[in-house]
Amino acid sequence: MENKSEEFYVIDLGRIVKSLWHEIWLIILSGIVLAALGFSLATFVITPKYSSSVMLYVNNSSSSGNQSSGISSSQITAAQSLVKTYSVMLQNRTTLEKVIEKAGVSYTHTQLASMIEAKSANNTEIMKVTVESTDPEEAARIANAICDVLPERISEIIEGASMTVVENAVENYEKVSPNRTMYTAVAFMLGILISVAAITVKTLLDDRIYDEDYVLKNYDCPVLAKIPDLINSKGKKYGYYYQSKREEKSKRGWCS
Repeated sequence: MENKSEEFYVIDLGRIVKSLWHEIWLIILSGIVLAALGFSLATFVITPKYSSSVMLYVNNSSSSGNQSSGISSSQITAAQSLVKTYSVMLQNRTTLEKVIEKAGVSYTHTQLASMIEAKSANNTEIMKVTVESTDPEEAARIANAICDVLPERISEIIEGASMTVVENAVENYEKVSPNRTMYTAVAFMLGILISVAAITVKTLLDDRIYDEDYVLKNYDCPVLAKIPDLINSKGKKYGYYYQSKREEKSKRGWCS
């Protein structure tokens, strides 16, 4: 039978932690540098976006014909489901082209669709439409154009259905993106991770032998000799030989 020898690579976690602690200044510096880069990108490079919203009340055919008897829970549920239908109709090419014409913008219907988000407000029969743009005035103009176009389109397609404008859009000059805090935090963490990974890989690839403990731990052989450190020992840059010569000369001078 053949003897098969298996080699295992032992990862010394203590050595990795020691290396990371020794280079802690580099890890922190990397995080700070990338955090500054992320903040600069979010502040000076990435184009900011602004948003404006409108709110529309959704009526279904049954509720509009029974105003005197009040609105039942089933009618509210039906109106909530219609919000999803109206959201799809808002993304229709014909509807978007009418919005483009009404707002006086030069986007294609595909570009405009990517700027619009429609959803139910807190699971109610209120439909909230949000428009994002690099120009706050343009965002409000498009949102208000939706208020004019969408109810007409709904009444044309669905018999008896209607929408009522609850709130028109106004210019909002507060940036919604990019989020400078998020960019800075993510960049800082990325810098930390990159530096930690680089130091860890460097430590794992370092196969130099620093002391006899490493030999005893990783190899099945005794330590026969050890080369002294002539630089970091008492001899400093002169080594043991020159240090001993200097000590001998100093003693002779003292005796004389």
